[in-house]
Amino acid sequence: MPGVPGRDQRTAMERLVRVAAVLKVAGDAGVTSEKLVAVAGFDGDHAADQLDRDLRYLRNQGWQLDNIAPPGAPARYRMSTVDNRFRVRLAPAQQRALQRAVLLVDRHDLVRRLGLPEGERPGDVAPMVSLSAHDQRLTTVIRAVRLHALLRFRYGGKDRALHPESVRFQNERWYLRGLETDGDVVKVFVVQWMSSVTAGPPGSAHRVEAESTLSLHPLGWQVDPPVGVVLRTTAGYQPDVERWLGRPERIWDGGGQIDLQYRITHRAAFRARVYELGLRVRVLSPEAVRREILDELTGMAEERHA
Repeated sequence: MPGVPGRDQRTAMERLVRVAAVLKVAGDAGVTSEKLVAVAGFDGDHAADQLDRDLRYLRNQGWQLDNIAPPGAPARYRMSTVDNRFRVRLAPAQQRALQRAVLLVDRHDLVRRLGLPEGERPGDVAPMVSLSAHDQRLTTVIRAVRLHALLRFRYGGKDRALHPESVRFQNERWYLRGLETDGDVVKVFVVQWMSSVTAGPPGSAHRVEAESTLSLHPLGWQVDPPVGVVLRTTAGYQPDVERWLGRPERIWDGGGQIDLQYRITHRAAFRARVYELGLRVRVLSPEAVRREILDELTGMAEERHA
């Protein structure tokens, strides 16, 4: 990569320019990862990893690159033209504070310059926040937090009533934390995945005391009742599974096939990561979780062919 001693800097820079130019010309249609690999000149088993490295470098330089492919489909990247001076000159915490301020004062004219996404995004492993599609629900959530108003919304197939504690921008998503009226554990919800969001009158919610640290790994969030899930993979793919799902509670080595047990408290996040892993992993049990995955995949297929 550019800036790394001992490597061909000119070749790396020329490769990055080619990738960025193809993304720029493609516009909103985006470019498949397969084509970007060819443009970059990568080959071999690690071509996808090499492309990911270059895309990370471009993002670090302030370019907005989004995967716009539907869940389960091969990656397709779109480059959005933004004023990347904000990203280069501001620290990540400063960027998040500025983005929150823009939303709080409803200055959507600054959305493009700040590099906040504009269009609808699929609910995959790493969806970006979409303002044009989700600004009303986010506005409702923010105001409910500020005014201590009871929030009602649908999430994970359930209607929920929540005493909100905070809303934060982290890992390129907006998260709501709070305590459900029928629960005793503070939970975390992705605002983008909420629907039918309404807020009660000011002061209708109880104040919620919670730790200030938001877990970086969504699989650790207490969104659903805990359930033990057993997955099967191979020794070659075990590092991929652990990179997406974390360290398992138990491991069984069956001589080439590896079974891993996880304690899952956020089923939607778990399913998203299973889809990303694809054929590298199989869900063995419980049957209820297997059925959720099959039903969701069937729904996705029906929507695509509708």
